Amino acid sequence: MSHMTIGDLKIAIVGAGRVARDAYLPHLAADPSIHLGFSSRSEERAEQLAAAFGGVALATDAALAAWHPDIAFVLTPEQARYSVASSLIALGVPRLFLEKPLVAANGQERVTEQDYVDGRSLLAAADSAGCETAMIFNYRYFEHVQRARELAATFGAVTRVGATTHYACWSHCIDLIAWFTGGFRAVTATSGETEFTGAGMTAPDIAAAFTLESGAVGTLLGTAGRAWQHPLFDLSIDFERGRVRLSDIGGHLEVFDDDSPEPVLSPPASEGTRWDRYRATFRASIDAYLHTVRTGEAPPIPGADGLRELQFEAGIKRSLTEGRRVNLTDL
Repeated sequence: MSHMTIGDLKIAIVGAGRVARDAYLPHLAADPSIHLGFSSRSEERAEQLAAAFGGVALATDAALAAWHPDIAFVLTPEQARYSVASSLIALGVPRLFLEKPLVAANGQERVTEQDYVDGRSLLAAADSAGCETAMIFNYRYFEHVQRARELAATFGAVTRVGATTHYACWSHCIDLIAWFTGGFRAVTATSGETEFTGAGMTAPDIAAAFTLESGAVGTLLGTAGRAWQHPLFDLSIDFERGRVRLSDIGGHLEVFDDDSPEPVLSPPASEGTRWDRYRATFRASIDAYLHTVRTGEAPPIPGADGLRELQFEAGIKRSLTEGRRVNLTDL
């Protein structure tokens, strides 16, 4: 490993799958101030990543702890995230940067109320150990989402929300709704009778009607059956003086300003494919997070936001089980 200087960071990459290789490591490896260590269930895979991107393979928990990383990027499959993050906290890693969802023992399309309980326990353990947690809800960093946030600041209070999403984007859409509106108060949900399959997920559709903390209402429909080449999510938010509609990871934004007679259509500002723009959100998310680490500021998306997303999903599951409206503060 090269000589460390002031401002350098040691980052442990925990998990060696496609997301780590494609979305994180090309950007991190290009920064000479970042020193990488690789931890995986497969020692061979960790060594392959170290050879490909530069860094050291950390074959055991003891090796990882002895390396003293400043941050661990937890990029494992969501089914393993709780146990892996718990181990890293116990090892004394001072910061965790976590993929979404925070916990999902059965996969992101089948989050349970127990996942919320485990997520709450995980963040409590981190807080007790002095470990700072942050999330990578990278959809916040799409150009059209950032632009919508700017415009929303001029439109007044939220009045209603409507969203439809593939389960691959499900937790992101829940996070975006909470980010734009301030969060959820209660939810009532129903489930379809047919299971659909897409993107390696099989699950029935879920429709959720919710009340926001502000008292406004909205709906969210999730499915595994939406075609992959179609827009993977649509999110429409009405405000007192306007409306924004976000569509897909490709970056389409439609703006309705009550002071203007015609809607404003905003095509993607960046060139390239929808997947190029998708990968760009990871770079923006990483840079925003590492800036706060270097400046000593709070992370832009704290672990608590990941728990808020799980709380909403837990409310959905309890509503489906008990057939009633669920106040999220009762969970």
